[in-house]
Amino acid sequence: MADYDQGLYYDELFGLRDAPVDHTALIRQRLSSLDFEDLRRRLQDAERELYNLGITFLVYSNKDAVDRILPFDVIPRVISAKEWAHLEAGINQRVTALNLFLKDVYHDQKILKDGVIPAELVLGNANYRPQMIGLDVPFDTYIHIMGVDLVRDRHGTFRVLEDNGRVPSGVSYVVENRHMMQRVFPDLMQDIGIRPVDNYGHKLLEAMYEIAPHQNDPQVALLSPGTYNSAYFEHIFLAREMGVPLVEGRDLVVDNDRVYMRTTDGLARVDSIYRRIGDDFLDPKAFNPDSLLGVPGIMEAYRKGNIALANAIGTGVADDKAVYCYVPRMIKYYLDQEAIIPNVDTRICREGDALQYTLDHLEELVIKPVGEAGGYGITIGPRATKAELDDCRAKLLADPSNYISQPVVDLSVCPTVTPDGIEPRHVDLRPFAITGKSTWVLPGGLSRVAMKKGTLIVNSSQGGGSKDTWVLEGTAP
Repeated sequence: MADYDQGLYYDELFGLRDAPVDHTALIRQRLSSLDFEDLRRRLQDAERELYNLGITFLVYSNKDAVDRILPFDVIPRVISAKEWAHLEAGINQRVTALNLFLKDVYHDQKILKDGVIPAELVLGNANYRPQMIGLDVPFDTYIHIMGVDLVRDRHGTFRVLEDNGRVPSGVSYVVENRHMMQRVFPDLMQDIGIRPVDNYGHKLLEAMYEIAPHQNDPQVALLSPGTYNSAYFEHIFLAREMGVPLVEGRDLVVDNDRVYMRTTDGLARVDSIYRRIGDDFLDPKAFNPDSLLGVPGIMEAYRKGNIALANAIGTGVADDKAVYCYVPRMIKYYLDQEAIIPNVDTRICREGDALQYTLDHLEELVIKPVGEAGGYGITIGPRATKAELDDCRAKLLADPSNYISQPVVDLSVCPTVTPDGIEPRHVDLRPFAITGKSTWVLPGGLSRVAMKKGTLIVNSSQGGGSKDTWVLEGTAP
C-alpha cells in the first residue's frame, strides 16, 4: 500500500490527509505486510466461495444475466467505537422520530395541522395508506426493520442520505461478508476486537415474537414474493437464521380473519409475519387487485389485530425522498432535540424556489426521483452529458413533484483491490435497526463500494459491491 493515494477524500482507513486516524493503525500495518498477489488470491477465493454458496442477487436490468454474486472486496471498512456510539445514537433517534411520525399521520395528524410538514406531501403521497387510519400497532412501532443510508463527506462528517423503512434489504451480506472474512482473512482480524454481527437473526426473531398477538408460542413466518425477487437469497438466509418457515402468498390463507399456513398436517395458525412484499402486492382485496403474490384478506386480519406485520403497512410515506427532507424537523417536533446525524442538504422540486434553483444549477447537482430505489433514475449533474442534462430538465419541468436535488457529496473512500492495484473507491454505509419494544442497531452495516473508478453510485443494481464493516470494541485509541 506504499503507493496508495487517497486523493482529497476522507479515507475510511487513513482518515483525512492531514489528520490520520489511529484506530486503524494495526490493520494498516498488517495490510502493508502483504503483497498484492496474496490479496488478489484471497479475493478470488472469496468470490469463488460466494458463488459456490449461492450468495447472489437478481439484476432485472441485465438481459444477459439472471443471478450474479455481489462483488466483494477483502479490505474492510473500519469504524471506531467512538464513531459507532455516535451513529448508534443518531439511528436510534431517527427510528424513534419516524415511528412517532407514522403514528401521528395515521391518527391525530398534529404535525400536519401545525404546518411542520405540508399536509399534501403526506396525504397525497402514493405510499400513504388510508386503510391504516386509526389502526393501533404494538408498541406504536411501524418500522420494525430499518436501513439508514449514511455517507461521509470530505470533512469526515456522517450524513443521512436516505431512509429505508419499507422493505430494506442487504443485511444478509453483512453477516455473510463477516463469515467470508473469517475464512479468507483470519490473520488480519486476529486480536483486533471486532463487534460480532451473528446475532441479527436472533434479534429479529425476538422482535417478531414481541409484536405477535398471541404470546403463547407464537408462530412466525417470512413472506417472500418468490424466487424471481432480487433479494430472494436474503429471504432464504433470514428465514434460516430465525428458524422460521419461508412462505409465499399461495402458502397462506385467511379464514375468519385469521391467517393460516398450509402444511402437510393441515392449516397452522400464523401470528407474526416478516414480509418482504410491498404494500401494493400484499393483499389484492385491499390494494392492487391484480396481485398474484399476496394474501387475500390479510389486511382485514391485520386491522382486527389477528396478525402482526413487519414492517407495518403504510411505512413507505416515511421513507419518501421528499418527506426525508423534513426528518430533522420531525426530530425537533416530537423529541425536542437536534438531529444527531444531519441530512444531506436537499431541495424539494415541487417548491417553486427549489425547482428554479435546481434548473439553474443542474450541472452541479444530483437529481433523484422521489419514488425510485436502487440508484435508478438518478442524474449526477457534473458527470452527465448535455443530452442527459436536457432529458433531466424536461422531466423536471414535466413533473417537478417527482424530484429532489442535492449537492454532490464527495463520498469517503476506502482502499479497494482492483485489477490495477489497491485504489480508493467511494463507499457508503447502511446500518440496520430492529425495533420491537426497544431499538437495537446491528454493529456495523452494509458498506457498499462503487467498484468502477470515479463513480459515486454504489448500488448493487448499478455494479456496486460490498465490504465487511468492522466496528471496533472498547474505546478508540
